Amino acid sequence: MTTALHTPPFLSIDQIPQGWATEHSRLTEPAVLVFPGQGSQWAGMAAELLDSSPVFAGRLRECDSALGAFVDWSVEDVMRQRPGAPSLDRVEIVQPVIFAVHVALAALWQANGLAVAAIAGQSQGEVAAACVAGALSLDDAARIIVRRSQLFAEQLVGKGGIASIALSAAEVEPLLAPYTGALEIAGVIGPRTVTVAGELGALDDLVARLSGRGIPAKVVPASIPSHCSFIEPLHSQLTEMLAGINPRPSQIPLYSTVTGAAIDGRELTADYWYENARRPVLFEPVIQQLIAAGRRVFVESSAHPVLTAAMSAAAENAGAPAVITGTLRRGQGDIAQVRKALASVREEVDRSPAASAA
Repeated sequence: MTTALHTPPFLSIDQIPQGWATEHSRLTEPAVLVFPGQGSQWAGMAAELLDSSPVFAGRLRECDSALGAFVDWSVEDVMRQRPGAPSLDRVEIVQPVIFAVHVALAALWQANGLAVAAIAGQSQGEVAAACVAGALSLDDAARIIVRRSQLFAEQLVGKGGIASIALSAAEVEPLLAPYTGALEIAGVIGPRTVTVAGELGALDDLVARLSGRGIPAKVVPASIPSHCSFIEPLHSQLTEMLAGINPRPSQIPLYSTVTGAAIDGRELTADYWYENARRPVLFEPVIQQLIAAGRRVFVESSAHPVLTAAMSAAAENAGAPAVITGTLRRGQGDIAQVRKALASVREEVDRSPAASAA
């Protein structure tokens, strides 16, 4: 049976003595660490961890410093909602802030004994995924997330967006027939979760029609029309501005939701980051591969769960018992919520059929 972690009550969650976590708290069931794109953001997200978690605060400030080479604002100011801080409603702000929070949360998980077997990211979440996997330096990751989001803000804001729809890809495709040239499937996220990108008017009309039929559908806040043909005119600018990055072999197995397969890491050139923005997101196929490979623990490193429902549905479809958890939740961004997330993984791993049989 898997050994559960019992954190000493007198310690904050990232003040466990050196060596104790490795000896006593590392899960015998390694996890897949997952990073979503947009949708997890909320005002004040994770700000309390800046004061209660030295591990989180330290890594967040490293990210803030790296991002600071390209922007004149501070991630910490945005998180703390300080006067004059820019708004998360802007794509060139929300994407770098999400990146920093996700990377810092991953550091907190790993500092508390989470063994990471594989990493995957959805959409912009692939930048954080590549950084945490070791395939990108923090400076290169910062360059990608900032320069690309700035280009999107200049060229795409107001021209379109992305909607999430609770249907399968096969069900969505015929619904797009009236919107030919205006809407495209932008991602297969789960068995019954698909994203659609394109013109705002067409998106609003589709969402209204589906909602009227009782089908959950919504436009993603602060989104732009990515993962569709709207990105194509930006190819030259995007690849030129990222030409200097130096990807390297990942230190943790990395799965691409661009190709739908494991990658080495050296493929993460400027051209890859164009394709990451242009191609549909193949998140569900990646999760299916990981489940087929025997992975049963999935942790979403984010300020609010975006992908947990889709991963749960994929595991259920595969008939594979799985432990799936988020990290923070809207309005619950403190150390107590981190403790809950850690405890739920450890408790559920202990109770899983695989653990009981061990």
